[in-house]
Amino acid sequence: MSSDISVENTKMDYNKDRPKAKNPVKVMDLTLRDGHQSLFATRGRTEDMIPVAELMDEVGFWALETWGGATFDAMHRFLNEDPWERIRTLKKYAPKTPFSMLLRAQNLVGYRNYADDVAEAFVERAAANGMDVFRTFDALNDYRNFETVVKGIKKAGKHFQGCICYSMTEPRMGGDVYNLDYYVSKAKKLEAMGADSICVKDMAGLMAPYDAFPLFKALKQAVKPPLHLHSHFTSGMAPMTHLKAIEAGVDIVDTCMSPYAYRTSHPAVEPMVMALLGTNRDTGFDINLLAKINEIFEKEIVPKYRHLLADNKMSIIDINVLLHQTPGGMLSNLVNQLREMDALDKIDKVYAELPRVRKDLGQIPLVTPTSQIVGTQTVNNVLFDEGDERYKMITGQVKDLCYGLYGKTAVPINPEVQQKALKGYPRGEEPITCRPAEVLEPELDKAKEEIKDLAKDIDDVLIYALYPVTGKKFLKWKYGLEPVPPEAKPRTMDDVKAEQELLAMAKAGKLVAKKEKPVPVMGENLRKFNVLVDGEYFEVEVEDTGGPPNISYARETAPRQSASPRQARVSPPVPSPAKPAETSAVKEPAKAAVDVSGGTPLIAPMPGMIVGIDKKEGDTVNEGETVLILEAMKMENALPAPISGTITKINLGVGDHVAKNDILCVISP
Repeated sequence: MSSDISVENTKMDYNKDRPKAKNPVKVMDLTLRDGHQSLFATRGRTEDMIPVAELMDEVGFWALETWGGATFDAMHRFLNEDPWERIRTLKKYAPKTPFSMLLRAQNLVGYRNYADDVAEAFVERAAANGMDVFRTFDALNDYRNFETVVKGIKKAGKHFQGCICYSMTEPRMGGDVYNLDYYVSKAKKLEAMGADSICVKDMAGLMAPYDAFPLFKALKQAVKPPLHLHSHFTSGMAPMTHLKAIEAGVDIVDTCMSPYAYRTSHPAVEPMVMALLGTNRDTGFDINLLAKINEIFEKEIVPKYRHLLADNKMSIIDINVLLHQTPGGMLSNLVNQLREMDALDKIDKVYAELPRVRKDLGQIPLVTPTSQIVGTQTVNNVLFDEGDERYKMITGQVKDLCYGLYGKTAVPINPEVQQKALKGYPRGEEPITCRPAEVLEPELDKAKEEIKDLAKDIDDVLIYALYPVTGKKFLKWKYGLEPVPPEAKPRTMDDVKAEQELLAMAKAGKLVAKKEKPVPVMGENLRKFNVLVDGEYFEVEVEDTGGPPNISYARETAPRQSASPRQARVSPPVPSPAKPAETSAVKEPAKAAVDVSGGTPLIAPMPGMIVGIDKKEGDTVNEGETVLILEAMKMENALPAPISGTITKINLGVGDHVAKNDILCVISP
């Protein structure tokens, strides 16, 4: 096989004489999973995938990525969709092309390592529901976390694709950690585990073209399984990196249909198809069919999600990713978290702190869930550290990482940070060195017992086992025990058109439809008045068409006093009717005022969701003892009692969303 791209027929007629390539590049399409996850916060609905599924099944993709990653979480939490049903439904419309999923090894599709019994059941059910290719990665590249799921994949007779998470500590590949030897060594370990293919997973788009060429050359010489490249577009380098990897002999690359490509997503398939046209690596894809699929996406699907784009930047690349190495999804999480905390002005401090936290935590690759672990802890450090004291508020996941529950880090964790994180840690203050799941108790039977009144089958049980709080809420929606909130219902094209018409009217100053009337000629009785409405000044012209007013008497009034700053009345802004309805934020009822007289409140330091309450009203607590668990950015924060005393009031329950500075409970001395 030639490692170079050569032109087979330069005078080819695309429609008639296109030769079959000797070594065509295989392509996996990510549109239906990573595409909308990267651009639209994973809010793509199954109903919007059906119109293109049959056509995409005809293209000839190596596989369609349809599941895994954040889809399981987003579907049940935000879309009121059963994740398992998506696989079964799409399989009916695209039966020929293999389906691929992103599996976070022992993390499955969550943010922690689950017990072996849950991992075994999850893989078995994913295969039974229609999954063919299991793209498996571990955030730390610790392949001990592969052992249980790989056995399940092989038992089901499915394709095991082992991943190497691509990371760097230098501007280019090299240095003393993530160098060529590191990646070759990891590839050999995956081959020894029986990988059917090996993927280099470049989640932040950091791989440079002239690092890709020697990397894939070396991997081709070192291992036999087909090689796959996954590189996000974030930095703008991915298309060039693709081409150099193809020249080096890579077998499979990842792309998206162009409406779902670029920005923090992936390179588009269409330019690559045309770039390789007539060469020995020609994909063989019909560009006309791709154009037909794109038209459906552009006209019937994308308009429903355009409001979810992360920003309105002119540039479609983020060159800063080469400096802070932050994947796009992680970056948008950081920005949203800071915005909700009224601390967006501290984003530069977060960027400066992030590499320090990453180094302290063992130079771990920034990919789910370690990207959230590093990102959330970085925000906590910037907002809550005081003076020289760092790591004042340590998340539960950082504590788990320091204990070893995620696996072995690339370099040792900072011992001072590790010691501080493990002080009082429930499992012990001495880190483990074994395979993480070996210290986890079985979870499946317990989950079955806890959810037996709601769950109808094992798939329901697994939804709850993976996501106890939001999973239980979804099952209540699913079986009609609780109403589905409006924000979890789908948008339609009629909704989009109505919003667009409203916006057009607003821009034209015609929000209130009214009959146009000609302006009459004003007479000598025209008078001007200054009008103040809720702090806004207007100049109003009024003509008395009945002649000048006949004033019979005048009454003296007390002079108007200006309100002092403390007395001034502040009127809330009137909502503009042109503003589209919010669809992504969870709407919570306003919380009643809490009486804190005689007690000390525990205040929410950040917005989030309550996922655990360790105490109840009437319990006594010591200062610093955990009272509540607050989930923010999918990471857990143990909130300690501000004083010693008795809990006199708890103002919320598990699953409730809270805003920054909400009173969570009251403790009386």
